[in-house]
Amino acid sequence: MEEKKRGLAPAIRKETMRVALYVVIGVAVMLVVFAILHAKFPERIPFDYTVILGGVCGGIVAVLNFFLMGITVQKVTDTEDEADARAMMKASYSRRMLMQGCWVVLAIILPCFQFAAGLIPLLFPGIGIKIANLAGVNE
Repeated sequence: MEEKKRGLAPAIRKETMRVALYVVIGVAVMLVVFAILHAKFPERIPFDYTVILGGVCGGIVAVLNFFLMGITVQKVTDTEDEADARAMMKASYSRRMLMQGCWVVLAIILPCFQFAAGLIPLLFPGIGIKIANLAGVNE
């Protein structure tokens, strides 16, 4: 069986950039909310480097997860055997969940991250896609 090799599909690049934009916007809004809440409740809500670092790293993990999913979908579409395709999707899902799980643990236990700021960005790809679909932005 000859393996097909091709570069990254333009659709994956385009959608990953779109999701990255959603995540950047989401992290920016989150940081503004943290700043406002910190101004009102400085003893309860932090706003320091840990919030920014958590948001940036959480955003990177969120975009990376989407990108890796896209690469897997591309590989699966090149696979003729349905059982192999299912196995690839399952393995990819497991690896991506492990990656996100490791990030969640690190965001919670490492003092250089504010845990909520690190975890909230994981939600931004899904939220951004849903809002874009409701607004009719996605083609």
